[in-house]
Amino acid sequence: MLMEAIPAKEYKSEVTPVWCPGCGDYGVLNSYLKALSELKIDYNKAVTVSGIGCSSRFPFFVKTYGIHSLHGRALPLAVGVKLARPDLNVVVTCGDGDGFSIGGGHVPHVVRKNIDLTWICMDNSIYGLTKGQVSPTSSVGLPGSTTPYGCPDEPINPMAYTLTYGATFVAKAFSGNPKELTQIFIKAMQHKGFSFIDVISPCPSFNKRDTFKAYKDVLKPIPEDHDVTDKVKALDIALNSGEKLITGIYYKEEKPDYWSMLNEIKKKSKASDKPDYEAIIDTFKA
Repeated sequence: MLMEAIPAKEYKSEVTPVWCPGCGDYGVLNSYLKALSELKIDYNKAVTVSGIGCSSRFPFFVKTYGIHSLHGRALPLAVGVKLARPDLNVVVTCGDGDGFSIGGGHVPHVVRKNIDLTWICMDNSIYGLTKGQVSPTSSVGLPGSTTPYGCPDEPINPMAYTLTYGATFVAKAFSGNPKELTQIFIKAMQHKGFSFIDVISPCPSFNKRDTFKAYKDVLKPIPEDHDVTDKVKALDIALNSGEKLITGIYYKEEKPDYWSMLNEIKKKSKASDKPDYEAIIDTFKA
């Protein structure tokens, strides 16, 4: 961490975003930059990892270290970065298709290990980069480029999904509310463990149903008296909010992250009479 804050604009790279006019991802990017600034994070000590998709262009636009990885593989790659360099602040940015379709098999295992990283999922309920196929979060009946008469599939629930698998920080936000979004990013990045934020980020080019106006009519803040340590209540909100989209922090739990648990295992191993495998491996290093 730096002693003095870096202005948010200083976290911008020289690459100009190329999203469509009106894309919700602009708001997500601006809030992310503000969060980095308010947390006084040294961009030389931060990594932004993405997969493939419109939202996954994030690393190009941020002056941190960045990895634009393979489709659906952002989370396991970020895990490798964090375990190799636990001193770095690691943030994953991707979309609902990248994260919950081709990348969905990685989610439960990264979540349950409580890896200390932040996953920002820009959820527009459509595949924007490939021109409008329905995604895992598309609502039933939503027309898509390959399903012009409507999506026949039930959408997954990202909030219930990550809560059930054991995420220790789960929140929902809206890209059109930058103040709340920035504060949620800050709290997620401060959290020691796995943080998930499902960011509603409308795609005006290909999802004509879930627009900014449509979302504003159904958005509702989480009750002020909500107990963020109550997982049952968090699941109840995720599953039974009806047509309303509840924004805010659903759940937060303090528990050891994966790196801390590994260190405890190492201590036990070194205290035993078994061979010190790390010392043996070191003999092969130059």
